[in-house]
Amino acid sequence: MSSPSPDALLGPADVRELAAALGVRPTKQRGQNFVIDANTVRRIVRTADVRPEDTVVEVGPGLGSLTLALLEVADRVTAVEIDDVLAAALPATIAARMPTRAGRFALVHSDAMEVTELPGPAPTALVANLPYNVAVPVLLHMLETFPTIERTLVMVQAEVADRLAAGPGSRVYGVPSVKANWYAEVKRAGKIGRNVFWPAPNVDSGLVSLIRRTEPIRTTADRRDVFAVVDAAFAQRRKTLRAALAGWAGSAAAAEAALVAAGISPQARGESLTVEEFAAIAENRVPTDDQAHHETHRKAHHEESRQS
Repeated sequence: MSSPSPDALLGPADVRELAAALGVRPTKQRGQNFVIDANTVRRIVRTADVRPEDTVVEVGPGLGSLTLALLEVADRVTAVEIDDVLAAALPATIAARMPTRAGRFALVHSDAMEVTELPGPAPTALVANLPYNVAVPVLLHMLETFPTIERTLVMVQAEVADRLAAGPGSRVYGVPSVKANWYAEVKRAGKIGRNVFWPAPNVDSGLVSLIRRTEPIRTTADRRDVFAVVDAAFAQRRKTLRAALAGWAGSAAAAEAALVAAGISPQARGESLTVEEFAAIAENRVPTDDQAHHETHRKAHHEESRQS
């Protein structure tokens, strides 16, 4: 493949010029901060381990800084952009700066939380500079919707990066940590300074790497059931699991029975449990009559829709 020219990437002047031509002011509401440093986007692509055979999906490409760096390496890039002005402008930027790769680029003008399919080959990697206000839900939605994504690297607010990569027992371990770990091995993959963004945010950013589990977590429980336990455990994180899971199980006694059956102390707290232990609790819930009826109905409906 022909190598793009070294000045194909966007520098600080290019970003400001493009933004001015489009009348774009980065908005706080969407958590927009554009990357203006070519070395940083190349570093992100390297850290993400993007390969020549990859189909990469990027969420929130903005003006295209990271998109161009991804196109230098990957086979294909599909960008998902919610902003009308940015989505309309991006294909022209790619065509102007990397004409030989423009045919390898696709744009989906949509809210990433509503994307259920993507054009072209199934994505093998997800690389994105995620706006901090939607980072976790977008990340979890993409991992759930596209099981072919093997490698993910996201740039998020440092605090969110810490939460995603935290392990049991950590002060910041919580719902994002457990749910991300359901899909992948998660770790911090570097820091990003404030001066590589325009406008410079008043928080630091971090890179998080997620490598999808080759073997899913072994459990008979459904993902939604496991996530319901996680949500309940951390909704009142200072309480013991016996108390925190009372609503989920139907009563404190029922919560205790599920915990004991899963081999977990009813006095434990959610922040000490692994994702596998949350799955074990979900497996051991004894449904109340109402729940049992609802579950039977749900399974029958699922079976019907599978056969139709």
